[in-house]
Amino acid sequence: MHGIEPTRRPAGPAGPGGRSLGVAVVDPVPIFRDGLAALVHRNQGLHWAGQAASHHAALQLCEQVKPDVVLLDSALDPNCHLTKLLNAGDPALILVILIRDANRTQQYLATAIAAGAHAIVPRSIDSRRLAEAIRRAHSERRYIDPALAALTARPKRTAAPKGDLAHDSPPAPRGAMPLSRREYQVLQLVAEGLENSAIAKLLFLSVETVRTHVKSILRKLSARDRTHAVTIAFRSGILIARAEDGHVPVTADTTAIPDHR
Repeated sequence: MHGIEPTRRPAGPAGPGGRSLGVAVVDPVPIFRDGLAALVHRNQGLHWAGQAASHHAALQLCEQVKPDVVLLDSALDPNCHLTKLLNAGDPALILVILIRDANRTQQYLATAIAAGAHAIVPRSIDSRRLAEAIRRAHSERRYIDPALAALTARPKRTAAPKGDLAHDSPPAPRGAMPLSRREYQVLQLVAEGLENSAIAKLLFLSVETVRTHVKSILRKLSARDRTHAVTIAFRSGILIARAEDGHVPVTADTTAIPDHR
């Protein structure tokens, strides 16, 4: 897919606002992804664009399929690095964070918004409200579920710009991202034990380009070698322990829920 610019593909019956929206899911739990796929299939105006269980797979999915909306599990992105990278990679992409109780804090909410999240809803939200949140996030480019309203309270001394989702400035997140989008992908594959040649094949790059990215990663993380870089990345929160890589993109006219790897 290197050098190819895929386009969004409308499919299925369009909703009241026009064309159908492609919805992808990034979540480590297969049965949860199945449930979200079923929700998308039964809602007019939405179609299933694919799924991912890891950061690397999510970046590949969005590069290849170009969904309109991504539903992202907050536990998979505790420092909001993936949110920032997805937003930077495709400014038109709508990012909806499914926030777990462990991340249900004012700090996380503000950090996610600063990273580019357009909507934040509880992960336990019911299907009707989630479908509405997807549509509102796409049409308004901002939506916070009423159940999270208390987390958006503005400190009295803060004067916020009009139209912001949240009014308080987020603190700097742990493990601030010093790497580019491609360097982040390379580092994740290095962490899985892949050599440069294997990484090059997966990312459709030359081995020399991968080698250049690895050198840049070592320099930015002040690491002695690849192993040291991975250790630093996990300790600083740049990388997190995650589910096995894999995404299952689905063609626009597919009606069956896809099998999982």
